Amino acid sequence: MKVTILGAGRMGSSMAARLVDTGHSVTIWNRDPDHARNLGNGVKAVADAASAVADASVVITMVTDGKAVAAVAESMLPGMPADAVWVQASTVGAEWADKLRAVADAHGRMMLDAPVSGSTGPARNGKLSWLVAGPSAAVEAARPVLDALGERVLVVGAGQEASRLKLVVNAWMTAATVAMADALAACDRLDLPRSALLEVLADGPLGMPYALQKAQLMTDGNFTAGFPVELALKDIRLIEQAEGLQPPLVHALEERLQRAVEAGHARDDVAAVAVVH
Repeated sequence: MKVTILGAGRMGSSMAARLVDTGHSVTIWNRDPDHARNLGNGVKAVADAASAVADASVVITMVTDGKAVAAVAESMLPGMPADAVWVQASTVGAEWADKLRAVADAHGRMMLDAPVSGSTGPARNGKLSWLVAGPSAAVEAARPVLDALGERVLVVGAGQEASRLKLVVNAWMTAATVAMADALAACDRLDLPRSALLEVLADGPLGMPYALQKAQLMTDGNFTAGFPVELALKDIRLIEQAEGLQPPLVHALEERLQRAVEAGHARDDVAAVAVVH
């Protein structure tokens, strides 16, 4: 299929590489044209969003936030083929998801509210989990692309339910990361080897592969970004806005992530919460 990706950041670039490997024709656009041009490997870089989508069957938006998606949408939707599907994969929160659906409807274009669960490694290897909401016809039209990038396509509704669910998933994921950081720190203070805790957790009912992966990063001091602190903080603030209140745990997560940003770890992996307390 002809696929256009709008946004050549970590996730967009990883998606583009995977789609090329699985036989799709990929065009990419980015606000910084040099970033898009440097991808190579069969990915065609285009200078403006409208031209990028002109003959696409599926258009994926993967940019920072709802405001950025809206700006891209206004320039690309008029030139997008009438039978193409817009897969809105950025994490934008509930309010922006509703606004973007209205924009798509106003232009008469099919849209899937489809944030992904997973980071750059799963994107590159086709192991993402798609959280998808939208018309069934749009889901089926985009299915070859969704399947190429993900091992699971979870259709959770016909509206914007996926963006709401993504906020809950990211809050859970961030909470697990912070909990692991604090558990490892407790081992250090109690003069226990970290390996003892990890051995208890591994292969048992308390083991969470994601948290165990973060434990390894924390122990190695390797904070190369898969899911950057600044994006985790953005998502925690989005769930606070969506709920209209600040549950104690979510508020504590926001404070911890903010301290990590202030300590210079904004672009590091969320595992960097281990170095701030």
